[in-house]
Amino acid sequence: MSYTNHITDDLDMLLSTLPEDIRVALHQVGRRDELLEVILDLGRVPTARYTDGEVVLRDTEVTHAEIQYVVDQIGEFDDDNRAGIARTLHRIAAIRNRKRDVVGLTCRVGRAVYGTIAIIQDIIESGKSILLLGRPGVGKTTMLREAARVLAENKRVVIVDTSNEIGGDGDIPHPAVGRARRMQVEMPSLQHEVMIEAVENHNPEVIIIDEIGRELEALAARTIAERGVQLIATAHGNTLDNLLLNPTLSDLVGGVESVTLSDEEARRRGTQKTILERRAPPTVDVLIEIQDRQRLLIHHSVAKSVDALLRGQPLQAELRYRDDEGELHVEQAAPPSIGEREGAKGSSLVRRPEVQEAMDPVRLYPYGIARNRLQRAAKRMRVPVYITDDLGKAEAMVTTKAFYRKRPRVVANAERRQLPIYVLRANTVAQMEACLSDIFDLENPPDDPLGQALQEAEEAIRQVLGGVPEVELGPQNAFVRRRQHEMARVADLTSYSVGEEPNRRVRIRREG
Repeated sequence: MSYTNHITDDLDMLLSTLPEDIRVALHQVGRRDELLEVILDLGRVPTARYTDGEVVLRDTEVTHAEIQYVVDQIGEFDDDNRAGIARTLHRIAAIRNRKRDVVGLTCRVGRAVYGTIAIIQDIIESGKSILLLGRPGVGKTTMLREAARVLAENKRVVIVDTSNEIGGDGDIPHPAVGRARRMQVEMPSLQHEVMIEAVENHNPEVIIIDEIGRELEALAARTIAERGVQLIATAHGNTLDNLLLNPTLSDLVGGVESVTLSDEEARRRGTQKTILERRAPPTVDVLIEIQDRQRLLIHHSVAKSVDALLRGQPLQAELRYRDDEGELHVEQAAPPSIGEREGAKGSSLVRRPEVQEAMDPVRLYPYGIARNRLQRAAKRMRVPVYITDDLGKAEAMVTTKAFYRKRPRVVANAERRQLPIYVLRANTVAQMEACLSDIFDLENPPDDPLGQALQEAEEAIRQVLGGVPEVELGPQNAFVRRRQHEMARVADLTSYSVGEEPNRRVRIRREG
């Protein structure tokens, strides 16, 4: 059966706040349904971002007067420099200079998409607490909004709306949230307090929260879930392993701690004595990775998925997606360790058909390393790597600087065995690829522009963290730029793209 979403966007209300010639340019481009954002930065040409890339709207630069014109048309900016248009879902975010003057605007189109949760409605209505992950603009907030509307037909639903993105600007929530009640937050730093207030004062059966990003909010989320209230929230990060490596938010999925096993237990498990394990029960029951608007990876048991990740075992996740005809498909997702399983327990072989058979396989013991990333790096570089849980069978250890500095027993054991230890600056694919290049004595191949671009971004991040104000990278296509932006986000740095295709490039700098 085919499936169609009903979309409401109130786009004309957003366009009416823009300078007239920019409105005319947008009308000439058309493609209203594909418009995501309009970018107005002082001294630069105005651009529009669509689902497939950016379009320059005119050749002349944006002026102070034009930015002020837009500011005068919209509501007041709150503490996180966001404003909106009453009774709509649009969001305008400001960039300010040191004098607090607005010198840039990101005008994001807000859409109510009715039917967007049909692909996971059974999970939403199950009563389980759910966490949604995905890159910016992939539709997390849209799903939250629709979940609030659907659940509010039969349950008491309260939305904690920190930036008014779920219910829209103004005191009256947008009709897209249905009968759900909405609590606004005075400033972002108070979100955790309003989360607790919602539970204590308004007797909700369901709480909806967008962008859990601070430790206090993660703790408040656990309090909500432990009181028997269904929690549906989004968080920063694209995948489960991203979240697991985030020290601020890892508690949402149970957290990680180093555990020393007894000799007997270590022998029973077939592992070394010091291992990483889940610290506590996860706050949420289900985690959904939104890969794109109609393609979702679902971890029905967060506890089992986290345990599998930490033990290097295949994830038992479910992939749901709609094809071009709108048909829904439900499949068992391919595990991250795609390759042949070795006979020995606790080891997996990462191999591709293109791997150079002349290379001898190397057994690596990862400690504090995201195994699926290491496997991904090995597959990309076409090198034969065994990932083993048995230190005695390993030919090298790979760990991060943070873990190495703590000098845990497993590192001391590796040094006693005179095992080569490769120490990474960060838990990133680019660092792992550089490490594998050293292990297999490879040079960066000349036909590997992605690897070179990611190494360039990694070096830029190192420079900015070391005190350089800003570093500009070389021109890249949109796919590579997205990877570079993701690397900057993981390092808690700001990044943005400048220039026009084919010379568009990324700049990386510190927040603020």
